[in-house]
Amino acid sequence: MFEHGWVATLLTADPQVDIDRLRERMRRMEDGLARPELEVLPGLSQVIRLRAGGTYQVDSASMALALMAGPSRGGAWCAAIGWDDFGAEAAAELGVVLERTILVPDPGEAWLEATAALVDVTALVLVKPPVRVPESVAAKLSARLRKRGAALVSLGPWPRAEASVSVAEPQWVGLDRGEGHLRSRRIVIEVRRGAAPPRRTALMFPDPDGSVIGSVPESVAKPAEALQVAAG
Repeated sequence: MFEHGWVATLLTADPQVDIDRLRERMRRMEDGLARPELEVLPGLSQVIRLRAGGTYQVDSASMALALMAGPSRGGAWCAAIGWDDFGAEAAAELGVVLERTILVPDPGEAWLEATAALVDVTALVLVKPPVRVPESVAAKLSARLRKRGAALVSLGPWPRAEASVSVAEPQWVGLDRGEGHLRSRRIVIEVRRGAAPPRRTALMFPDPDGSVIGSVPESVAKPAEALQVAAG
């Protein structure tokens, strides 16, 4: 039926996948603006890539800070909005440069206006929405993000997010038969994009050698060998 043009390359067995791909192409074509990548921590570079103009949702506070740390360490200004228990010490340990971080812990009902204003002056905005975000509002903010070349990371649901990042199966390692110290944590990061199957990657966060994020050594590759605790 479709014999010519790029339409043929979009067809799959799943109509929802086709729709999501079309939306992504339209986002890239809107305004004719390039979408450069923002810096991410080395251990995350093969898992998730942040692009200017993109929106991303996460379910873990530590992962939200890790995504902020990449651009921040690279010299960019970042902002956190609506996060009244923002962990400055934890953020600094991950690599967030606090001197280039704008905090608006309690914007009240003006959280959306504060978010839009900070999109104009920072490379990445981390927001914790106090209410469900309507799709129409998310669409307007996405247009602003593309125009300003910034990215948004939501700690919680965000309509039509470019990618959803979840942290699962956390296991602390370091104890040996009840002795020793907890020194690193194995996690599985699951990245979903539209209706496509999720991509799962096991990482150490933090890594035993002192790095923020590292690959999983063979000695702790099996979950049964680690102490399971709740995600954080």
